[in-house]
Amino acid sequence: MTNSSHMLNFSTPRGFFTTFKSDCKETFFPDDPFHKLEGEKPLLKAKRTIQYFIPLFEWLPKYNLRLLGYDLLAGITITSLAIPQGISYAKLAEIPPIIGLYSSFIPPLVYAIFGSSKHIAVGTVAACSLLIAETIGAKVSPKDDPTLYLHLVFTATFFTGIFQSALGFLRLGILVDFLSHSTITGFMGGTAIIICLQQLKGIFGLKHFTARTDVVSVLHAVFSHRNEWKWQSAVVGVLFLCFLQFTRYLKQRKPKLFWVSAMSPMVVVVIGCLFSFFADAEKHGIAIVGELKKGLNPPSIQYLNFDSRYLPATVRAGLVTGLVALAEGIAIGRSFAIMKNEQTDGNKEMIAFGFMNIVGSFTSCYLTTGPFSKTAVNFNAGCRTAMSNVIMGFCMMLTLLFLAPLFSYTPLVALSAIIMSAMLGLINYEEMIHLFKVDKFDFVICMAAFLGVSFISMDVGLVLSVGIGLLRALLYVARPATCKLGKLPNSSLYRDTEQYPGSTTTQGILVLQLGSPVYFANSTYIRERILRYIKEEQGVSDSKSDVIEHVLLDLSGVSSIDMTGIETFVELRRILEAKGIRLAIVNPRIEVLEKMTLAKFTDVIGKESFFLCIEDAVENCQFTVNRKKATPESSDEQNLA
Repeated sequence: MTNSSHMLNFSTPRGFFTTFKSDCKETFFPDDPFHKLEGEKPLLKAKRTIQYFIPLFEWLPKYNLRLLGYDLLAGITITSLAIPQGISYAKLAEIPPIIGLYSSFIPPLVYAIFGSSKHIAVGTVAACSLLIAETIGAKVSPKDDPTLYLHLVFTATFFTGIFQSALGFLRLGILVDFLSHSTITGFMGGTAIIICLQQLKGIFGLKHFTARTDVVSVLHAVFSHRNEWKWQSAVVGVLFLCFLQFTRYLKQRKPKLFWVSAMSPMVVVVIGCLFSFFADAEKHGIAIVGELKKGLNPPSIQYLNFDSRYLPATVRAGLVTGLVALAEGIAIGRSFAIMKNEQTDGNKEMIAFGFMNIVGSFTSCYLTTGPFSKTAVNFNAGCRTAMSNVIMGFCMMLTLLFLAPLFSYTPLVALSAIIMSAMLGLINYEEMIHLFKVDKFDFVICMAAFLGVSFISMDVGLVLSVGIGLLRALLYVARPATCKLGKLPNSSLYRDTEQYPGSTTTQGILVLQLGSPVYFANSTYIRERILRYIKEEQGVSDSKSDVIEHVLLDLSGVSSIDMTGIETFVELRRILEAKGIRLAIVNPRIEVLEKMTLAKFTDVIGKESFFLCIEDAVENCQFTVNRKKATPESSDEQNLA
């Protein structure tokens, strides 16, 4: 038998509420945020709880003038980017440009209170702007009824905030994980393509254009209205685009000159305004933004529209853009936090994004999140806390109060050039090639999003990519990994014989490892795969050396099992017994062993068939095999005597 002093622990199964509480805690509170508060005094516990839910109270008491110096520079820098981006992306969403400026005033202040990231710079994003225009524009035309369209945009932003806040409070950040890296790469690349193509309207100065966003429709609209092309607008647009791309190239070659690239959109806007004013650009076919009124955000809560005729469109726009904005904002926040060996809380970020969109919908703002370009500038400018967002909000307030009318001369072609320059950086073809080399299925998921967004629509491309990703996950569940184990020479380790060809197997003993939960969806496959392993091991000959007498199942990688899985093991034992083969279980985890105990499977198979490690199980099986061999020999000797 075995010489091991450690035996498998057949403890009494835990109660239902104990296991349910443990599962819920691991699902919704994997970070266990309140564990460190145990044993603290009530006053200190209340203080820490407030600091957890409102991070402002955690970093503000420690704030000093040294940190303010860094945040002041970063805040002013991102303001110079926020003004042209705000106007540009508002144009992309088919709403008044002033709304883009409003959206960089109130939301950053709200995020500074509830956000946990030090580096995120709040602002509007191109992908969500276009997605809003596509979804709501299909219901109400922004040209035929701009007032109703704008009110529906505010309503969609409100639903976005409610959705994001609910996910954060319910600790459902797991839903964002369904937007994989491959999906986001393809989605952003496809979005960048269609946004760039849509800017051809501004580059060529077209007056008539399609409301659709797919590549074919946009290109058809561009070339079918060649009579509207204006060479003056195209020349100015190409010059602006070349300048912006040059500054991006300069930043890549010399990272210390990041501020040149950050300031370049503002430079384009200023030069464009001067050019439009002094050259009277409108007379030469170059359209400008138009009137921008002074003043802070007016209230818009009274404009929220919950009419049943438009509710499906606003809810759909709110949910889809909310999910995309969360995935982008959280991923970007985590990426920059990792660079500083810091952490961000995904659920707190959801709450912060949700609150700033709810408040934004009440104050004439549309959807905001943490855009990559602005956050990268904020990080490179040396921000230390979320105070950089407060400074940006303050600078934007001054702009709205005193400088907004000056930007009314901004040429639309300049905004198109700014958007195109920003979008070209989102087409990560190198990552797509990397996905193709490493994982073809991930590449398919990426291409589904990229081609779906480019040639059908943004929401269809996103759903298609997520659907293929879920299909892949289901295939992993339905066809779990199994392998045959062998012993490595001069050790007690058992490893996959395919990965380690030098490993050896024990005659008459088949050791198999299951690497996933055993559920109704995969139990039949697991049973058939185990029987196939036995058939392959025994071979086609009838020689005694090929006979399998023991099958050991290593369940250390099986995290859970349901009743169908247990019944499958009962049926498998019955089949193996008919073949003269014994079944043994090795190292089941506590959840699996508890269910096997409650289902009486341990009594059916016998507790002596459970082992703590493979080495113990193999020694026990060898002892049994040797005893069987010795018994016939002794009986033969007695017969001869």
